[in-house]
Amino acid sequence: MFESLIGPVADLAGDVLKRVLPAEKMSESERAGIESQFKLALLAADDRKLQTRMSAIVAEAKSSDPWTSRARPSMLYVIYIMILWSIPMGIISAVSPETAAAIAEGMRASLDAIPEALWAMAGVVMTGYVAARTVDKRRRE
Repeated sequence: MFESLIGPVADLAGDVLKRVLPAEKMSESERAGIESQFKLALLAADDRKLQTRMSAIVAEAKSSDPWTSRARPSMLYVIYIMILWSIPMGIISAVSPETAAAIAEGMRASLDAIPEALWAMAGVVMTGYVAARTVDKRRRE
């Protein structure tokens, strides 16, 4: 995420250094050393920002409260159960289409009763879960 900013900022810093520090007072190796130190400082700042963001997610995952540490995976299990429910519904539909239609209508009515705000919250939770897993996997690479 921040990698795309490091190059342009480092290039800008190099241009500023060339204008501020006279060439006759500094060798190219000294200038390159200063530029590399600046790039390292930018990387360290970006790393601190990422660690701050991740610390909240890690604290939540390590929480001794079972509801806190299991909230996002539990939501995934609910979705998995709903998907797997289609298998017996297919069988019921083959045996008794009227019964399958009645079950589907009942499920639709119960899902329609869920407020829009709750669906939005579920979407935010799932997005956060996916984003956290992606960041965690990239950090492990």
